Amino acid sequence: MSQTPTIDLKNLKAGGFIKERGKDLFTVRLRVPGGRMSIPRLKKIAEVAEKYGGEFVHFSVRQSIELINVNYKHFDAVVEELGESSQKVASCGARVRVPVACGGCEYNPNGLVDTQKSALEVDQKLFGTPTGHHKFKVAFAGCPFDCPKSATNDVGFQGAVYPKLDADACISCGLCAKNCVPKAIVMGADNKPVFSDDPCIWCGDCVKVCPTGAWSEARKGYTVRIGGKWGRNPLVGTLFATFLPEDQAIDFIAAVLEWYKEKAEGLGRIRLGDTIIKEGPQVLLDYLRERFPEYVVEATIPPQVIATQVGSAG
Repeated sequence: MSQTPTIDLKNLKAGGFIKERGKDLFTVRLRVPGGRMSIPRLKKIAEVAEKYGGEFVHFSVRQSIELINVNYKHFDAVVEELGESSQKVASCGARVRVPVACGGCEYNPNGLVDTQKSALEVDQKLFGTPTGHHKFKVAFAGCPFDCPKSATNDVGFQGAVYPKLDADACISCGLCAKNCVPKAIVMGADNKPVFSDDPCIWCGDCVKVCPTGAWSEARKGYTVRIGGKWGRNPLVGTLFATFLPEDQAIDFIAAVLEWYKEKAEGLGRIRLGDTIIKEGPQVLLDYLRERFPEYVVEATIPPQVIATQVGSAG
């Protein structure tokens, strides 16, 4: 007598196939690093979704495309046909997830760094790496606007520029001061710009608007915040490094992962931010400073708790 095959929902979810409410129906989450999708691939996804899915697809908060109402009997066909355009299925579970990113500096006038390149590199080299403990999310923002909300990820990168002034090239037009929202630049008594370090958010607007090139980039790279997460008990990641070169992002993430795997051993399903709170941020700072001494900050605070309950029940 034949038996109905057993479906391991946990393993399916880990592979990007997420059980829905309907009988035998699943959501298939696709791998879209940085939220970028070529038009030919998008057309193929639409074709597969129309053939095997429901009446719509869903764009997840983390930039993935999800095919809805896919019967488990069609999994092999869906994967095979998506593969014709090199489209892969994403993953869930205790591993490095698909990175998210804004458009970066390719076409966005505010972008300071190539976030798309960074996201693709993470996807190619670290995606799916088991953590042994919990999910691990990475995000790249091209500027301090931080559209991808990088600080709510386990490791969040944000483009940054530290400006310097060539006073001899300055024509005292005042555009830098007028465009400096945090007022890190004001015009002095000699009608030359005066820069204050503390208010500066490293947006690079002064460099962009200067008509003579008097303002230039002294340093450029990523500001790195670690320990963020969303969900039922959200945390905001805090500052661990500044002006990290773009080409060192992979090594930096790998180092954080190594520390997380070791320190969270035996603690069950615990996120990176909670591990930092338990161990103390200085422990991770010291660990990272051995590997990235030029960029790791001297001191920081633990990831910060976000109060999600407003008022009291009853």
